[in-house]
This record gives sequence, structure tokens and C-alpha cells, in this order.
Amino acid sequence: MRGETSGKMAPIVGVLGLQGDVVEHLDALRRSGLSAVEVKTRESLAGVDGLIIPGGESTTVAKLVDRYALREPLVDRITAGMPTWGTCMGMIVLSKEIVGMPDQPTLGVLEIAVRRNAFGRQVESAEVPLAIPALGPQPFPGVFIRAPWVERAGPGVEVLCVLDGKGVMVRQGNIVGTSFHPELTRDGRLHRWFARLCGRAADAA
Repeated sequence: MRGETSGKMAPIVGVLGLQGDVVEHLDALRRSGLSAVEVKTRESLAGVDGLIIPGGESTTVAKLVDRYALREPLVDRITAGMPTWGTCMGMIVLSKEIVGMPDQPTLGVLEIAVRRNAFGRQVESAEVPLAIPALGPQPFPGVFIRAPWVERAGPGVEVLCVLDGKGVMVRQGNIVGTSFHPELTRDGRLHRWFARLCGRAADAA
């Protein structure tokens, strides 16, 4: 499951290709010199070292996950330690709970409660400089589009970035969630940071 870059074995990062910002994530990964593939089947999922679930429409993706028979293999690989990153809608799909929407299915692997379209008009569609210590001192351009926020986080969840008092980037071991869209910027730091998680997990395996 490893690609080769400049003589070194590089992790292969998959992007769940059911709906949403699939091409944008693939482009962002490749701009950073990373190996990236689209994932739509069990077979393609088995061939990656980590997975990004992109922004899109959470209800649609939840249905497509079942239509493509991916729910069980996704949960199995994530709970087995595969680095997985959900952006905006992807974070909703990973979450344990959607506030006010108890009947919407999720993968339930990230111990957070999220609120959809939470920021309202002031950050409904905006770019906000974010302080993310894991990336260094330079602010990260956070692109918010009808973004969720983290209403509650479980004891095993680390909040890595906050906006207006609400979590917008969290990590629970191998699982990462962001409310914003790094793939819509030219800043590749978060994709490279995630790829390093994938590489370390593949080395450990």
C-alpha cells in the first residue's frame, strides 16, 4: 500500500469518491507530492494507508456508503487504526452524534456531537485565519462553507483548533475531523500533516 517518492516509500492516501470535494482533495495531495487515489470500492479501500472523507452532503454520502457496501469495511479499517480525516461533511459522517438529527446515520467512530450549519451567516461562507499549533505559528486559512462545529467532545478527543469558542479541528487517535475545507486553499500543510500520520501508521503496521 506504499508508493515510492524520491527513493522513499510514501503512504498512499485515499479520498472517498462518492460525492463532494473529491477532485479538490486529490489535487491538494498531489500538489504536495503525495500519492493519492480515489476510493469507491472495498478493493480500493484495502489499498490505501489512510483515507480522507471530503466535504459534500452528509445525507447523500450516508446513503451511498450503504449502496456501495462500504459501511462495514470503513468502520473495520478505521477502528483497526487506519488514519482517517473528515472535512466538513466528512467530520459529520465520522461523528457519533448529530445534534437535533438522531435518525441520520453516521459511521459513529469519532466521539463527538456535531451541529450542522452551525456558524450561521457570519461564517456561512468565509475564510478565517486559524491558529493550529500542530502546524506551527503561521495561521492556517480556514475556508468555512455552511460549516458544522463540535458541540461536545468525548474524553479521548483532543481539540486542536477553536473558533468562536467551538471546536473546528479535533483528533481522536487515528481519526481527525475539521469543520473547514483545507482542500480549497493553496496551503498544503494539513494534507502533509495527515500524510505523516498515514506514514507512521503504515510503518507501525
